[in-house]
Amino acid sequence: MADSTDRIKQLVADGVRGKVYPGAVWAVGDAAGMRAGGTAGVLDPAKPDIPMRPDTVFDVASLTKILAVWSTIGALWEDGSLPLDEPLEGFWPEVIGYPLGQVTARQLLTHTAGVPLQAQLKNLYGTDPAAVRAGVLHEALHRPPGEAVEYTDRAALVLGYLAEHLSSQTLDQLAHTRVWQPLGMTRTRFGPLPTDLAARCASTELVEDTGRHLRGSVHDFSARLLGGVCGIAGVFSVLDDLARFLRYMLDPTMAPAQPGFGPSWVEESLTVQTGALEPVRGLFWHLAPGTDPADRTYVHYGFTGTGMWLSPKKGTWAVLLTNKLYYTRDRQPLTETRNRFRELAFS
Repeated sequence: MADSTDRIKQLVADGVRGKVYPGAVWAVGDAAGMRAGGTAGVLDPAKPDIPMRPDTVFDVASLTKILAVWSTIGALWEDGSLPLDEPLEGFWPEVIGYPLGQVTARQLLTHTAGVPLQAQLKNLYGTDPAAVRAGVLHEALHRPPGEAVEYTDRAALVLGYLAEHLSSQTLDQLAHTRVWQPLGMTRTRFGPLPTDLAARCASTELVEDTGRHLRGSVHDFSARLLGGVCGIAGVFSVLDDLARFLRYMLDPTMAPAQPGFGPSWVEESLTVQTGALEPVRGLFWHLAPGTDPADRTYVHYGFTGTGMWLSPKKGTWAVLLTNKLYYTRDRQPLTETRNRFRELAFS
């Protein structure tokens, strides 16, 4: 790994120099722990004396979909509370008689449910959380279920609502009690963050109304509208906690206590579930671009500039955390860095 480690360090540093992101924290490991890792850059270019550190807190954006939604849905599936292939109206009264009622949880997890692609909740339903929930659950479908693979934040939002219904807990409570606490993920939580934690958080997007970059408050407007807790985004975490999560997926015996989801859910999820449809997907995880499906290297990205990869076949995980959103919403510069990082991490 020594040669790859040097190349990763150079790659990540080049991203800082090229203003792909202000800073980054990364690691590569296996079931036993971290094999290599490092940092580069700063939390905020406006405060260049505060460097990135291994314990820097990140707005992980869509990694929320894995850490809070996929994991708790898996817990509910494993304990028999959630049938993946039964229409939702069979066990969720809120959607009876509405188009969403004919959709299954598996279709939501594979982004084949046909739910609307538009996710600007305020523009569609206003600012009242109850009105947003009703609007999302009662909206017409974009296309018939099972017809196409189309990524949409709506899938995670609906599944978050479903997890709350089935568990009678809020999503943040459910994730904490069923997943994060058992795994020892003590620094993972939904925002907004208290002042002391926000001070250790990497800055993200510029808010034009205030002229300041967000720090400790979720970047996603819809998540902020819903109080910071929803299936779309809102979780903040650190490298060590993400490593614990991925290590457990490779080796369930390493957990201090048994989380709600286990090997059966991991195996189900890291298997192609979309049949002949493309792009191929597992359950909320998708195959890393440019990889052979037989290698089973899966990935999930976050819009702020985060990403985590897992290959059960190779017994390897990798995490790259950046705050690229500080500079731009353009994905392409970071896409090139991510793809090269994955190549080096799994070589």
